[in-house]
Amino acid sequence: MKRHELEDEIRRIVLDSVQVDGLTAEDIPPDAPLFGDGGVGLDSIDALEIGVALKKKYAVDFKTNSSENRERFKTVSSLADFIARSAGIALED
Repeated sequence: MKRHELEDEIRRIVLDSVQVDGLTAEDIPPDAPLFGDGGVGLDSIDALEIGVALKKKYAVDFKTNSSENRERFKTVSSLADFIARSAGIALED
């Protein structure tokens, strides 16, 4: 699978999972922070909803209260890396 294809799927899942007025998939660069100031501006509730949707789609498991989740959910790119590793998806550039 091409990296950009997985990242596009993740962007759609993010936008389908949370309400962000006026934001489109194209507005989320792969390395833009998803949470906090200076990024997309998502919060911990959004992370839970996104995590459930990603688990359904890719059968990946996010451990509750894991410090690793902060790094996994940092950007679309970091989510793609985690999903590819966990689901055994080979990514091509």
